[in-house]
Amino acid sequence: MYSIGALSKATGVKVPTIRYYEEIGLIDHATRNAGNQRRYDQAGLERLGFIKHARDLGFALEEIKDLMALNGELGQDCHAADIIAKAQLEKVRARISRLQQLEAELERITHLCEGGSGGTCKVLGALGDHSLCIGDHD
Repeated sequence: MYSIGALSKATGVKVPTIRYYEEIGLIDHATRNAGNQRRYDQAGLERLGFIKHARDLGFALEEIKDLMALNGELGQDCHAADIIAKAQLEKVRARISRLQQLEAELERITHLCEGGSGGTCKVLGALGDHSLCIGDHD
């Protein structure tokens, strides 16, 4: 059995987050010992590890709930998990594309004056006037 602190240490998930996951039903409510301290079993540790890994991969809590509702059998469950994972991959690719656009614009802006002196700062000018930007990055 694991205390909430031991569970936190083992998974890297902060104690308030573990309590929140318990509150919203992502993990089962812990049993309590005689001192009313939460106690989690191996299954709780594994479930929290699953959640942590899925969060690290960018899955939303609702998607994690959907994934955890699947029993892992081949067939329909596997297909449903694949659909959720592919949708997450597309979200990540879209984020990467957006970040690459931001990188290009910031690269361009940082080369406008190269830290020169005199006149008006072109970096501040570009930040203050979106029409000076090359692409859309709202």
